[in-house]
Amino acid sequence: MVNSEWLTGMTRGSAGNVDSRRWQASILPPLLVFVVVLAVWELGVRIFQPPTFLLPAPSEISRTFFANFTELWTYGFNTFREAVAGFALGCGLGILVAIVVARSEVLSSVLLPFAVASNSVPIVAMAPLAIVWFGIDEGSKIAIVAVMCFFPTMVSMVRGLRTPSPAQVSLMRSYAANEWQIFRKLRWPAAMPFLFNAFKICATLSMIGAIVAEFFGGSVKFLGVYIKTEANILRTQNAWAAIIVACILGLSFYFAIVLLERKLMPWFTEEN
Repeated sequence: MVNSEWLTGMTRGSAGNVDSRRWQASILPPLLVFVVVLAVWELGVRIFQPPTFLLPAPSEISRTFFANFTELWTYGFNTFREAVAGFALGCGLGILVAIVVARSEVLSSVLLPFAVASNSVPIVAMAPLAIVWFGIDEGSKIAIVAVMCFFPTMVSMVRGLRTPSPAQVSLMRSYAANEWQIFRKLRWPAAMPFLFNAFKICATLSMIGAIVAEFFGGSVKFLGVYIKTEANILRTQNAWAAIIVACILGLSFYFAIVLLERKLMPWFTEEN
């Protein structure tokens, strides 16, 4: 009994040490690089003293960030709302289309090359057209984000739904499983890793797409318009502060997807 408890304690201790080492290996190096870059940036500005509009010091950006904290986060959440709405719309449509396309070789051969080609169109080229079609308000930004998220989700989902081998499908049918049961018990679980990879890609794309779309017009109470306006009048420390807000929101969205992935697929995250 004592030996069993001792072995259990040793196993838990070893797992804790592994988790600690894994955390140190994944978090500490990028954190150290980040601190070094900020220190070199601050030191370089103090030594060479470039104009503030050209390259403000991190300390100046930090002061601006906290001085305009409420305003910046209000603009940030306005843009984040567009990004999340476009993400939900694009990914949702991508999943639905993928479920249909994965069942048909003809549709797959027709739509997948078109999806890959469409995904290569730059967002800068799409934004003016979206404003013409959907107006200058939030609708055009949401549409652009939705298009950016649709194609990665659809392509990844089609690949995931087709992952099960014919032998696995035949085994399910030998147990009298119908198509819905095969989809729910076999194809959908197999597609989830592909789906969450697409979600993580789209989480960052959604913020980028919303901000770039806002460069072409809209209310000043959004990050993209604010960044462009402040940069045009050479108040670049304000633009940098807004970029920090965008980075925080984008990373938070990404890590929320990662946590959801670990919650819904613990078996997959442990294996990887």
